[in-house]
Amino acid sequence: MRQIGNDANLAGKIVDELRTAIVNGELVAGRLYSVHDLAERLGVSRTPVREALIQLAERGMVRFERNRGVRILQTSLHDLEEVFAIRLLLEVPATYRAVTQRTPAWVKELGAELKAMRAAAQVHDEARFMVADRRFHELINSASGNVRLARYVDSLRDMVLLRGTSTVDTSRSLADILAEHEAIFALIESGKAGEAAECMRAHLLNTARLLIGQEAAASGDPVPPVSMEWTGYPAID
Repeated sequence: MRQIGNDANLAGKIVDELRTAIVNGELVAGRLYSVHDLAERLGVSRTPVREALIQLAERGMVRFERNRGVRILQTSLHDLEEVFAIRLLLEVPATYRAVTQRTPAWVKELGAELKAMRAAAQVHDEARFMVADRRFHELINSASGNVRLARYVDSLRDMVLLRGTSTVDTSRSLADILAEHEAIFALIESGKAGEAAECMRAHLLNTARLLIGQEAAASGDPVPPVSMEWTGYPAID
């Protein structure tokens, strides 16, 4: 982790730095760390580090253990199933609402992220592709008018990253993922709110099935008992 010092946006910088260190494995899943040690590594006092860790605990990334420190959590298969179930509940209607409220400027911004995904896919730059992918979803969720929803969904994506896995070149290619986003964008651009929402549902379901299926196969664990069809969620009219 980088030393932060007395940055003007100290709290936000600490959260971002710790989150990045957890996601990239610098802070190892399952291991205990002291607030004092983390503060020294960041070059800041313990109080803002503790406050940042409380935020990360609320996101399910760490857990405080009394008189021992803070433990970095590992995402389980059940966690992954829950993450995608929640994303389906939130992102499908959010997509519908975003399309009904779309503006030319927003569609153009969304198209720019799709263009960035396309460019990254051409050179097989997974990291750059996923940054644009994340921003694509964030723009849609924010355009629904619910900022808290957008922030919450973004934090859920961190739980998937904690698993340290990806479907890229395992279950599908970047071109496959791009095609799903191209389909969503085409419907958004055409103003077809219901169809765009259902296309988002299909994208999330496919990602969930592939990711959870490959993780279960790799670990030898059974697939979570909840049906991956999630047919109980209503369609968008």
